[in-house]
Parts: sequence; structure tokens; C-alpha cells
Amino acid sequence: MKCLLIASESAEILFHWTDPEYQRNIQERYGTAQEEGEELPAFEDVLSTLFAPIIISSSTMEDSYTSFTTDDNHIYVLHQFDECLYIAVNGDGEEKEDDLRRKMHVMKKMVEVMFGMVTLSGNLLRKELRPQDTEQRTRLWKYLQGLIETYSHLRDNDQSFLVEAVERLIHPTLCEQCIEFLERRLVQQLNSSVERAGEEVLHAFILVHTKLLAFYSSRNASILTPSDLLAIIIMAQNLYPSNVDLDDPSPEEVESTSGSGPESFYTPEPSPSSRDSSSSAEQPARGGTPMFEFVDPDIQMAEDSLHTLEVGPPDPSTPRRIFLEVSHKDGLYPMMPHSMYCLPLWPGITLVMLTKIPTSAVAVSVYKYLEDFDKLEKHLREGPGSSAAARSPPNMHDVRSKMDKFIKALGPSELQFAQLQSVWTEFKKRAFARGKSGFTRDLIPWCKKMKTQLCGIYRHCFLSDLADVPQRLSLSLQERAQAMVQEKLIDWKDFLLVKSKRNITMVSYLEDFPGLIHFICVDRSGGQMIAPSLSITEHTTSELGKGPVAHYIKNKVWGLVRTTRHCLQKGYSTVTLRDGDFYFCYFLWFENETGYRLDSVDIPVLADDSPPIGMLAYDYYKRLLRYYSKKHKGETVKCYELLTVHLGVIPTEIILQHCRQLATKLWEPSRNPLL
Repeated sequence: MKCLLIASESAEILFHWTDPEYQRNIQERYGTAQEEGEELPAFEDVLSTLFAPIIISSSTMEDSYTSFTTDDNHIYVLHQFDECLYIAVNGDGEEKEDDLRRKMHVMKKMVEVMFGMVTLSGNLLRKELRPQDTEQRTRLWKYLQGLIETYSHLRDNDQSFLVEAVERLIHPTLCEQCIEFLERRLVQQLNSSVERAGEEVLHAFILVHTKLLAFYSSRNASILTPSDLLAIIIMAQNLYPSNVDLDDPSPEEVESTSGSGPESFYTPEPSPSSRDSSSSAEQPARGGTPMFEFVDPDIQMAEDSLHTLEVGPPDPSTPRRIFLEVSHKDGLYPMMPHSMYCLPLWPGITLVMLTKIPTSAVAVSVYKYLEDFDKLEKHLREGPGSSAAARSPPNMHDVRSKMDKFIKALGPSELQFAQLQSVWTEFKKRAFARGKSGFTRDLIPWCKKMKTQLCGIYRHCFLSDLADVPQRLSLSLQERAQAMVQEKLIDWKDFLLVKSKRNITMVSYLEDFPGLIHFICVDRSGGQMIAPSLSITEHTTSELGKGPVAHYIKNKVWGLVRTTRHCLQKGYSTVTLRDGDFYFCYFLWFENETGYRLDSVDIPVLADDSPPIGMLAYDYYKRLLRYYSKKHKGETVKCYELLTVHLGVIPTEIILQHCRQLATKLWEPSRNPLL
């Protein structure tokens, strides 16, 4: 009984998703209201009729509501994003208001990744979300619906999406070898090939299900934010869904012993030796991003002749245009265009490459001009003496000179470019009138028109069919990249699939931390997490088993995360609570670059309808780090979280001691973040 839709201010449905139960419920309700023999209207029309009063009242009421519950216990949560109203509904009790609000914000994030700066223009976004061509609309909506379902599945089953941080497979030597391979062979060969059609590979990484095996960024690439990386993993999982029971080979024996000695991995012959010292820190390839190494228990897997299905060559339509945040030396630019190549190696293992496209400089210029006209509009709207007036408005004479050159450089005489030229000519006539200043409130509509035209240029260059020219890595180059990585990992593939399910086990911690059942530790500065595996699928056995106890612990962990987010929202950075036979702890703290724990401060209290705490839809921790760094100027501040579950019989003072020691143990080998 779930639904999510996006509507325009005129109550037109721009997108909708419902689960089968909700759709069946609505159709049954409408069916009983129909006259006998009367044809049932299309489901989209039914939804439009059902939600129209909610949409209209939300847009017309001065004090608009953000949530309500109906008599039949359906929860409705609403949020206005610019000119689009998002509505999420739950009628089966599986999702709370916070879950629905998070789902809406994640959906908005995915829309931004797909459409970029077009989302800044309500009229253009409406055309993208609701194309006139029915077949195109059906294809787009099906894709968006798949993203929602993929995200919901990951949020409910994957710890990395529970806490919204990336999990890396822990195997220092193999990870380092793969990073070096990505840099010196894969990326170097692709970027030196004439078949790349002007594209440049900026990032390349290997996923095993949702876990990161190796990540490499070229020297001139911007850092890939955790939010964007999590969104890309959702897209990769949607394209090649992981079926853990089918994709993963099951080892005949998986044994773990306690201690922090050397790490040994046994994989089917002829695999390379992987005996590593626990003290060997995992370092990135030169030019890549730094990695973090963790002391893992010994894991021994029996050698078995495991069969993995082969996957054919990549589809020529694999590249997808996506828009990511880029940090240049002159500033931060959100929603810059990239091409994403998602190449399946074997079921459950995927190579992802992100490339810079030749015309990306146009997007940088468009964003700068959008900022200029937005600042000017605010300055004119609020008038002298306002906060906007206190900030210096853009130098419009400088903007005029640059805009003239920008339009001239665009060159083509297509309708979109002609419209920009026409609106800009009229803007200049009004703004730079001879003998008087034209910068009055009368110019506000023309600022809006300029922003719309700039978004139109962006859409034309990066989203329209006209831009769908063969500027991409050739199919043969993609196949070569796929074959190279397959050759590198052929002897490791079965090991990696098993390792992804048993990345870290609890057994080695029981001697040092008796009574500890589970933990999750997150480096919020780098967006990375460490946690013992919590797999409870029908064919997987963990230390918790696969019966009611495992499900119970999993539900408790998910509930604990929800509780800690609520406490963070209220300004609490420490939570300890007893729940039946268990004792839960949560700590958020800050350290400087040398690992010295900094004094705690009161964290901001958030409103009930504020964006959800996390990193995927809205990076709460980036904001928190900025807030804390103001009190520690000149220092690099890092933020960490630790959640633990203990047996309730353990004395409280011992549990708190465990938490301190565990935090030290987890980050002891290297203080570098994973990415």
C-alpha cells in the first residue's frame, strides 16, 4: 500500500509509482463507484482525480500542511520542491513519516542526477518528466519506478543504504592491485585511444553487489561525493539487480577465528596468493583517492568448483547521461554532465566508468550565468537595505560582455539559440537603457526569462535528441575494457561474491568484546562505513543464524538507526538505551587530522519537516562539519559515528569501555578515509 507521485502546480501528474496493493485498492474503490457496464478510467486518470484536491489545496492554502493521516490509517507526506509537489503515501504501516520524507528527497536527488539543471526550470522539467510521446513517457516512468523500487529494497536490506554510506570490500592487497590496474592499464589505455570520441574517463570503480572493491580517479578529476556515488550505485543496481541467492556461490565451509593476526584467503586455483600482514596499510595508486585498511578476522573458504553464469558484451545503449557535483579551483558546480558506462563482468560484479564529455564547459558557463541572474533577481526583489542588497550584486557590465561572447560562441542558429539571443537582446535594452538605470523591479520577469532560456540551452546540449550524437566510447572500446577487467578478476570472482556476503564477521571481536552482538562505524567525512555482515537470506547463515533471532536483531538495528536520527534532529549526539535483552549505544564525535578527539559542542536542532538526516538526498553531515569547523578554524575536522548492540546483561560501564576501545581498534591501522 505505497504510492509516490510528482505533480505540477496545475495538478498535472508528472510521474507516479504505486505498488500492486495500492493500485488494486484504488481500482477496487473506483470500480464500486462506477455505473454497471461503464468502462473503468485509466489508472493515471483515477490518480489525477483522487489527488487533485490535495494538490490544489496545498498550493492555494497560506499555511500549507506537510503531512496528514486519513481515517483508514493512510499516511500522506507532501513537500514542495520549487514548482513540483511531491506526495508519498503509505497505507500498510511499513513506513513512517520520516521514511516517506526520505523517499521523496531521494527521488528528487535521482531526478537531479538524471536531468541536471533542467530541474531549475519547472516548465522544462515538466516536459522532461512527462514527454508528449506516450511510448517515451512509459519508458521513462518505468525507469524511474525501477529506481524507487531499487532504493527501497536497498534501504530495507543493505546496511550501507541504511546509514547512507559506502561499504568497501576489505582485502588490502587485492584492492591495491585493482586500483593500480584501473590507473595504469584500464584508464590509461581508454584515455589514449582514438575511439573515445573526445570523452575522458575521470572515475572507474568495481562494484561487487553494492560494495566497492576498488576506486580510481584520474588526476584532473573532482572528488566524487558520497551522495553522487550512492546514487550511481542505485542506478547500477537497477540496471543489473543483485540476486544474492542466485548470483553468489555458497562456500562449503566458512570459518572465522578470533585474533588480529595475518589475513589468509583461499580461492579456487589458480588464484594469486593473498596472504597479507594485518599491519600493511592499503594505499591508493598514485593519482587515486586514499584508502583505509581494516584488520579482518581469518576467513577460510573451502575450494569448490563454483560455476558463475557468463554475461554477454555490453549493450550499445549502456552509456547514460548523468549530472554530478564537480569541484573546480574556482568553485563548486552542481549537476555537471557526465556519461556513465555500467559494464557487467559477471552477475553481481560490475565495472562503472564516468567520463567527461567534450562540451562540458558549456554547462560550467550556464551555471555561472544562472547564478548571476538569480543573484540579480533576489537583489531587485528584496530592494535596498535587505540581506540580498548587503551582498554585492553581480557586475552586470562584466556579465554583459561575457554573455555576448558566450552566445556568439554557441554559433548555431537553431530555435533554442535564437530564443536566447532574442531574450538577451531585450534584457540589455531594458537594463542598460541610455541615460538611466534599468535595474529596477521591472527587470525581475526578464531575469526569470533569461534563466529559463539558459536552462533551455543546457537541455538542448545535454538532454535533447539532437545532442545524442555518437560522442561516446566506442562499443569495441567498452568490450575491451570489460574483457580486461574480467581477465584481471577471473580467478577472484567466486571469492569476491562470497566475500561480499561475509565482508567482516563478528567472531574475532567476541574475545575482546564479550557480549557485543553488532556494530556499525561510519566515517562521515569520507562517507564510508564498516559493519559486520548482517545477511539473513534463506540460503545464507551468519553468526546470528537465519531464523527469528537474525530477523529480530536486524529489525532492532534498523529501528536503532531511526531512533538515532530522531535524536540527532533534536540535538543529541549520544544515545544509550536498554530494550529488553539488549543495550544500544550511539555516539557522534569529532576528531582533528591527527586523531585527537575534539571537545563536543551542542549540535543544531532541526525542524520536524527538515530534510532527512543522511548523505544521499541531503548531506546533513557536511553541514554539521561546516558548523563545527567554525569553532576550530585552521584544523581539518573529521566526523565519526558508532552504533553498538550488546547483550543487556553486560554492565553499563563495560559497554561504554567497549565502545571506546572498538572505535580505536577500527580506525587504528590507518586514519585515512576510504575514498
